[in-house]
Amino acid sequence: MPSSMTGFAIAEIEEHDFGLVWEIRSVNHRFLDVSFRLAEEFRQLEPDFRMIVKNALGRGKIDCNLRFKATAEFVTTKILEEKALENIRKIEKGVLKHFPEAPPLSIGEILRWPGVLEGSQRGFPKKAYEAAKKCLGIALVELSTSREREGERISALMKERTSLIRGILLEIRSKLGAAEACYRRKLLERLEKVDITPNPERLEQELVLLAQRLDVTEELDRLEGHVAETEDVLNCSEPMGRRMDFFIQELNREANTLASKSQDEDIGRLAVELKVLIEQMREQAQNLE
Repeated sequence: MPSSMTGFAIAEIEEHDFGLVWEIRSVNHRFLDVSFRLAEEFRQLEPDFRMIVKNALGRGKIDCNLRFKATAEFVTTKILEEKALENIRKIEKGVLKHFPEAPPLSIGEILRWPGVLEGSQRGFPKKAYEAAKKCLGIALVELSTSREREGERISALMKERTSLIRGILLEIRSKLGAAEACYRRKLLERLEKVDITPNPERLEQELVLLAQRLDVTEELDRLEGHVAETEDVLNCSEPMGRRMDFFIQELNREANTLASKSQDEDIGRLAVELKVLIEQMREQAQNLE
């Protein structure tokens, strides 16, 4: 099943003493690029979170945001460390000895000093950490579902365009005979204008060479082959983004060659329509995983 790299998911877990909310956004990227915004208490779990995401997703730029809210029963109890306060006082006296004009430390500055406030985490790590992992897994399932829905929509759009491309290729084939006759007529008209009577054998040789240079049958065959391969990829269940990029590059290459070789106005117009459809497919394929 095709999967897009674009999606959004949110998952929430509510306990009696805390709540967790994961928000995950995903956009297209060449590889898997995961970033986290976590509360300080959950920083140590980032490697575990990263592994969970890696096991669930293959490609995309993934932004994961964890919000944590504790109730009064869960708030960590903070106490003042007397030794830390004594050290701060000694340091302050030493500074004032050399800089007597310096202002004294405020209460806020003292409380923010490392080691001044110590707390007890009443059951915090085990309970909240396991809940965070579980909630992340739920969010990733929702994100994968969202990406699959978007992938199905993209696949349907691309199949519509491959069908249109097939129609254009059939129309171009139907015009090849008339285009060749037009080349022949224009060449003969030019010869008549310059009042030259060419050697019939030499004229036929030149017409054959001209037809070979302007013949686009080979390009049409390759385009039809690439369209068939593209449709096969769209019907497979494996990640297809990189393979799709390759086939669309090949489609674009053959379409450019066809447009440059064609001297017929109608075929040139159809070649432009063909390139527009391929470009639309390229933009859609960039979102496929």
